[in-house]
Amino acid sequence: MKVSLQSEITLYPLSIRQDKKHYIVEEPISGDFFELPEIGVDAIKRLEQGEELVSIEHALKTSYPDEEVDIIDFVEQLLELGLVQEVDGVLVKKEQSKSTSRSGGFLWIPHSVGRLFFNGVMNKIYLLLLVANIVILILNPNLFPHYKDIFLFDSMMLNIISYLFISLLLILIHEFGHILAIRSHDLPAKLSIGNRLIFIVFETDLTQAWKLDPKKRNILYLAGLSFEQVILFLSLGAMLLFPDAGIIGILGIIVLDIFIKFIYQCCFYMKTDVYYVVENITGCYNLMENGKIYLNSRTKKRRKDVEINKEMFQGEWNLIRLYSVFYIVGVVLTLILAVLYFVPQLYYTYTTIYLNLLGTGDRAAFWDAIAFLIMTMLMLVLLMYVANKQRHENS
Repeated sequence: MKVSLQSEITLYPLSIRQDKKHYIVEEPISGDFFELPEIGVDAIKRLEQGEELVSIEHALKTSYPDEEVDIIDFVEQLLELGLVQEVDGVLVKKEQSKSTSRSGGFLWIPHSVGRLFFNGVMNKIYLLLLVANIVILILNPNLFPHYKDIFLFDSMMLNIISYLFISLLLILIHEFGHILAIRSHDLPAKLSIGNRLIFIVFETDLTQAWKLDPKKRNILYLAGLSFEQVILFLSLGAMLLFPDAGIIGILGIIVLDIFIKFIYQCCFYMKTDVYYVVENITGCYNLMENGKIYLNSRTKKRRKDVEINKEMFQGEWNLIRLYSVFYIVGVVLTLILAVLYFVPQLYYTYTTIYLNLLGTGDRAAFWDAIAFLIMTMLMLVLLMYVANKQRHENS
């Protein structure tokens, strides 16, 4: 749709709230959120008041002499974002939003139940449990997870099924923490399935969290980790109090799984819960993207690019450089996890499977190895399906 300086623009009703650095703009009908600088919000308010585009452009150039103002380009961006309702009286066709709607999103969970688990007192308890778990592991190094903790049985099928079941249960508890946290603010959430690296994961859409101020958003992002700290504390406590109990093996898998996922949360080259907290605290909502630009410019050793980026990032320059360090640390942590856990587990698993296929064990071990290989192939097919589906959704 063609826009000129003589065009009359009508926007959808918008909700605007100041954030740390810029403003969060919500289009309530679709539930979409956007971040805009002050000059953009000023332009929107003038459009809502019915000012002409020529007048708006002139006013913005006067009020923001250091900014490059092109009101036509700005309105075209608003069109792309789906914020424009009419141009010259002609209704703009709006694409269906993928955002979470108020008609769904676990609204059957009462607001009071969410508040029971996430309030001022409980949030402090979760923090204390995190400290307690670290102290317990330091004072009891024998409880530190080992890569062989997942091998409870002689049957590799039973081992992998047990681990997958426990891991899936812990993932659901983690995500349910996010759901309860957002329901504590009487907002909807949406649970979906996706993948990170080679892992299939459940993901809670917390888009509606943008209605809240940054401090409250942090509680939502950390809610899953909070629930995990409760489970970890109970597991470690049981292992200390009942070292000879029959469930020690299962508790060991729980500790191993939560430990690995906690380290994984610190890998900032992926958008983990902890990454969103850092992004939220700093108010830099393109931290990963800007960090990649910075690292690429350093890798290519083009000093000119670094200086251009420094100008581009303005006040975020030092923060982006610091994030880049943590980005690299996250990659190193992943490699350490691979060396200490994933590679030894894979080596032990497939060495055992290979020997069983050769007939070094009994007949049951042979068929167990066959079943394990079939299940491995099915998991790879499922992973490729999820990755392909996600790629199509993002395209």
